[in-house]
Amino acid sequence: MEKMLTGMKKRNMEDFLDKLIIEHEAEAYVAVSFNIRGMGNINAQVGLESGTALMRAYVDGLSKIIAPDGIVVRADGATFSALFRKEKLDEVINYLKRTEVETQDGNLRRSISSHAGYYILTDKCRTYKELVGILEEALRAARSHVDSNLYAFCDDEILKKISEAKRIESMFRDAVDNEEFMVFYQPKVETKHYRLKGAEALCRWMHDGEMILPFRFIPVYEHSGDIVELDFYMIDHVCRDIRRWLDEGREVVRVSINLSREHLGDKNLVEEIVQIVDKNRVPHEYIEIELTETSTEVDYVELKDIVKRLHEAGIRTSIDDFGVGYSSMNLLLELPWDMVKIDRSFVPLGTEDEEDKKRLIMMRSIVSMALALDIECIAEGVETVQQMLLLKENGCFFIQGYYFDRPLPVEEFEERLDVLTEIRQAQ
Repeated sequence: MEKMLTGMKKRNMEDFLDKLIIEHEAEAYVAVSFNIRGMGNINAQVGLESGTALMRAYVDGLSKIIAPDGIVVRADGATFSALFRKEKLDEVINYLKRTEVETQDGNLRRSISSHAGYYILTDKCRTYKELVGILEEALRAARSHVDSNLYAFCDDEILKKISEAKRIESMFRDAVDNEEFMVFYQPKVETKHYRLKGAEALCRWMHDGEMILPFRFIPVYEHSGDIVELDFYMIDHVCRDIRRWLDEGREVVRVSINLSREHLGDKNLVEEIVQIVDKNRVPHEYIEIELTETSTEVDYVELKDIVKRLHEAGIRTSIDDFGVGYSSMNLLLELPWDMVKIDRSFVPLGTEDEEDKKRLIMMRSIVSMALALDIECIAEGVETVQQMLLLKENGCFFIQGYYFDRPLPVEEFEERLDVLTEIRQAQ
């Protein structure tokens, strides 16, 4: 799809930048990373094939603007990068903010806009990897805007974040070797009988006595690719704990583990997961893999294959943050999910506020749809008794959130398991 959409691959941009640097032309150029807004929603409305055609038309339009001395490539999903001469900056900004595009066959026309992060090249950027890091931060800044600008330029604050990211990236190997990454467990409670029924494994980093929270290191390791190794590290350490609990005679619950979308494309992924689980002699039914929804055709095909093969291996799967990415219903219809995790943004607060009433309607729709497909539902981010009761009344009987428990270090979570063990023994 990458070549079909753009005619260029990321390697082409790297070569293009190297040439500009060698010929001392880089400072005449601007770089941009842009993400097409609502692409998942567009695909859901018009279908993947038509959505791809619209995306292609949008990118082709930009290519014509920056030709003949510019380049645009697909970075990932609905995110693209481009290099073009400074004098075309205003035209590019206006195009990416909102443009009417039409498919090549003329059968479909849509207004498309993008979040965009820009960087005017200087002699400080000497490599393609550095440029990618700068653009990712600029795009992140653009996405955080609450106004209608939709774009942001790289500034000193962004460069400071990049420097911090490099420091965190350089610490990864020692952190793994010293087992500084720790598993915390957030309980999942079944509300029919108010008992512990599972847990989500969450990564925390203890370094020199300081707790480093995921928002500081997960995005860095997703960018560097180290997240793949960290995910396998987490699966292994969860399996070690489960094996120890079984050996100690504790009542054990199923544990879900998040898997980054960076694994998509790894043909041996399922085999590697099964190998780790089997190495620790853990029955497959105690492991659940959480995956996030996707909106591109290539990623969808790979996600579908992963879910089906995990299902065949007896390992449960759940779709994380359901609803945030405007999933196609095909995601639920075609894949053998065991559980849908309702994103906290769809969990009503139990007020009379109009927005909260809309959340209640959305939550009811998701729960009824999932249950009709014989898929269990769990809601995350539940913090009040009103939320818990609303979910229970509408058929969502699995809860995760601070109302019951925060993420717990292993010693505290084992206390919850001990209570469950005592209940089972007393029955």
